Amino acid sequence: MKYYAAPLEGITGYIYRNAHHKFYPGVDKYFTPFLSPKIKRGMNTKEQKDIAPVNNQGIPLVPQILTNQPDGFLQVAQILGELGYREINFNLGCPSGTVVSKGRGCGFLKDHDALRRFFEEIMDGLDKRGMQSMKISVKTRLGINDPDEILTLMEIFNDYPFSELIIHARLLKDYYKGPVKLEAFREAAAICRHPLCYNGDLFTPEDMKEFRKEFPDIGMVMMGRGLIADPQLCELCQTSDGEAALRDYDRMFLFLQEISDRYAEAFSGEKHVLFKLKELWSYMHVLFPDQPKVWKKIKKANSLMEYHRAIQTINPGGQTPDGV
Repeated sequence: MKYYAAPLEGITGYIYRNAHHKFYPGVDKYFTPFLSPKIKRGMNTKEQKDIAPVNNQGIPLVPQILTNQPDGFLQVAQILGELGYREINFNLGCPSGTVVSKGRGCGFLKDHDALRRFFEEIMDGLDKRGMQSMKISVKTRLGINDPDEILTLMEIFNDYPFSELIIHARLLKDYYKGPVKLEAFREAAAICRHPLCYNGDLFTPEDMKEFRKEFPDIGMVMMGRGLIADPQLCELCQTSDGEAALRDYDRMFLFLQEISDRYAEAFSGEKHVLFKLKELWSYMHVLFPDQPKVWKKIKKANSLMEYHRAIQTINPGGQTPDGV
């Protein structure tokens, strides 16, 4: 099984990726938060910094592009090729209202003819630029309102030489709520001509066991919110005992310290650093369900000193120390 780390805007930038790769090796691919091409200048400064090879040394990184304009895609693809990247992921899965309203991300799935024209133009454009070897993978949802939409979308995807197809087994209207639609994913898998990766609600090793039992022929999974919440998740999923495997809390605290230190170097002012750390903990606090006061202390922290004091009160055994 191959494990992919899904992108999450605001969290999984290069600082997070470096720390995770350092302390939790085993992720086969990390995907960048989406790059949104800008007219004439390609990427903004933040995006350029995030994909700069010097900031991603030794990390198996795949840049992700979000656009509905072939020229913008090709412009950024050329920049990425010159930087040494050999695979680009195209985002058709983002359900954000501001993205969808512009016909991008999952919103692009509404117009099948436009989607075909887009794929035709980028494939032709890559050929003309001598970039035939650039792999293009696609991340999509099942559709907009009806899971049967994936069957029509598969007819489109199957007509192009994509290196991989990643399917989040939800619809646009689902956002991230409600159960994943495994039967629709199964139907898509049955007709998919590309290497297929599953994405959706893999939060625990037990979730992974159930998925592998249900889909033994699927060799790739992408983990998003589950991996952010539990940075050791891939490692635990790779063991035969799953949740019975040893959870390494000492390593987790070193991982968190690394992120805090790198954020402090990258950003001016504690307020920005605290915001980033609290954003991460909005997912990670679920590791300590019996210690809600710790998460409350983290949220209330007004300085890095207060934040670190709150972290130090965590008791991996499940009991909150007195006074927390």
